[in-house]
Amino acid sequence: MKLIIVRHAPAFDRDAKRWPDDSQRPLTKRGAEKFRKAAAGLVKLVPDVALCLTSPFRRASRTAELLEQAGWPKARMLHELEPGVDPDIVANALAKLKAKGSIAIVGHEPALSELTAFLLGLPSPPFEYRKGGAACLEFTGFSGAGLGRLKWLATPKLLRAAR
Repeated sequence: MKLIIVRHAPAFDRDAKRWPDDSQRPLTKRGAEKFRKAAAGLVKLVPDVALCLTSPFRRASRTAELLEQAGWPKARMLHELEPGVDPDIVANALAKLKAKGSIAIVGHEPALSELTAFLLGLPSPPFEYRKGGAACLEFTGFSGAGLGRLKWLATPKLLRAAR
């Protein structure tokens, strides 16, 4: 099984006056336009995603919509992908899925890099995902911590070039 991990595309900076509820903070117009190109590259690299899951936060769900427009399946909300959820809780939620094929998740930093470290069995995150960046982890059977292998890590620029 492959797990494709995607950080949401560039969003507006936090602003309590404009978005008192940070979960409603949207992507910037430029961020969405650039990610639309990155999504085309990502879908070309991994065309066989069986299931896409997203944080319910607006910026992540919009990123997932752009991936759907590029050819991935419509994303389902997974509340465990909200910021601040422990990696073991996310891994347990993913392990319960009965998807056949690749699974993609769209979420936030630092949760995604912490999840990646957890799944690779590392004591701390080896990198931080760029906004709109992605990674592919591979598992013989998805069952949690320390069993994944990093197949690739891609910046948004690399994904745009892949299209």
